Amino acid sequence: MDLILWRHAEAQEPEGDMTDLERPLTRRGDKQAARMAAWLDRQLPEGTRILCSPAVRTEQTVRALARKYKIHDELRPGASPEQLLQLAGWPSAKAPVLIVGHQPTLGETISRLLQLTEPECSVKKGAVWWLRSRERETAQQTVVVTVQTAELL
Repeated sequence: MDLILWRHAEAQEPEGDMTDLERPLTRRGDKQAARMAAWLDRQLPEGTRILCSPAVRTEQTVRALARKYKIHDELRPGASPEQLLQLAGWPSAKAPVLIVGHQPTLGETISRLLQLTEPECSVKKGAVWWLRSRERETAQQTVVVTVQTAELL
């Protein structure tokens, strides 16, 4: 199974009575999302399920991809890695899954899957981590397929 984790692009800081979920992307964030979406559009297999947090900034990020997606409350800021992995169907889903979400959830998920010693891996705004589950000698492994940032595209 392929699990693609995409952190939302750069977002504005909250202003006035704006809630965290209402924060939109900055101009720079719009550009980051567009660059990464163009790259993802060339890379993603047909049939990839796309799941998104209900936050404005994640939905704006995923809209740049111009593919169908579903919003899931389980991916909102503060979600647990367990919620994310269960929603994705890790490690046995039949189709690749792209999740557009937040830190620290994405970093905690990556750290857990790669069995890192740190509880959280840093994920840059707008970046993608592409992970793959495979079985080797009867053991389940997680492989990093690629890590991509918008600045390098």
